[in-house]
Amino acid sequence: MGSGKSTLVEFLSRTYDIAPFYEPNDNNPYLEDFYGDMQRWAFQSQLYFLGNKFRLHQELDRQDGVVALDRTIFEDAEIFATALFQMRKISQRDWDTYQGFYKAILDAIRPPDLMIYLRCSMRTLRQRIKLRGRAMEQDVPLAYLKRLDRLYEQWISNYAMGEVLVLETDRLDYINDVIHRLDVMQRIEAMLPGEIGKPVAC
Repeated sequence: MGSGKSTLVEFLSRTYDIAPFYEPNDNNPYLEDFYGDMQRWAFQSQLYFLGNKFRLHQELDRQDGVVALDRTIFEDAEIFATALFQMRKISQRDWDTYQGFYKAILDAIRPPDLMIYLRCSMRTLRQRIKLRGRAMEQDVPLAYLKRLDRLYEQWISNYAMGEVLVLETDRLDYINDVIHRLDVMQRIEAMLPGEIGKPVAC
């Protein structure tokens, strides 16, 4: 939430004329209930995300050329579902069921060629969440956000399924600052040689 995923996907799509794909958050019928009562709706909401993300990854695997996805299925399982299990919002029985689905899915999809990890401070993250004003996100507990942040850092430090590019985004403004923009483009192009074409516009 608020790290800049959608903005980056839009930027990559415009700059390199590649197909953008976004996590269908607004379609999850459990999400509003989940924010109101995590204990009751955690398993259902996470299972819905997992199934939807699996279908999205399958669609990506059928695409020709380069595509950009704002959030992968790995984060659903390794970060969000794991956090809820640690918080005892998901029972052991439901967790075992979830993990069974997740492991089967991993055997059926291919990982991305490049994982771009957007890192920002908790202060910046909370400011962005407040500014964009999504009602469901405003009351998310700080302790929950900190837990997600720790899990993200643990996960990316152990990620070994492909190349990783870490972008520190607290002061990064590749939309309005040409120096920042060129730096981001050069770093991405260096990690995907031959995969993405020349920029459409700078």
